Amino acid sequence: MKSLSVIFISATAAVLAGCATASAPVNGVFYSSVKGGILATEAYGGSARGEACATSILGAIATGDASIDAAKKNGGIAQVVAVDHSSESILGFYAKYCTIVYGKRGSSKAAAASNSEG
Repeated sequence: MKSLSVIFISATAAVLAGCATASAPVNGVFYSSVKGGILATEAYGGSARGEACATSILGAIATGDASIDAAKKNGGIAQVVAVDHSSESILGFYAKYCTIVYGKRGSSKAAAASNSEG
């Protein structure tokens, strides 16, 4: 009975240890909340900001759309100036990754033209 308890505890610890992680420049074992840059263009200006996130619970369930395109749509951005990301992870139980896009606002026609050109 004692060996069965040890096996169960070991298996549970192995399954739960660090399963939910998010990409980051640096990671903390217990907690991390990090921001980092991904891309900057030569375009100038733009005060619009769009964000798109994905989350993971225990590394077993992951949902969301953290794509640049989703962040552009969420911010109404037609021309991207810069792209950053943020990530947060708590004890391997919960992780969140967000793509943050900065740029110039535009109409949906301008955004569609920008997508077809790129």
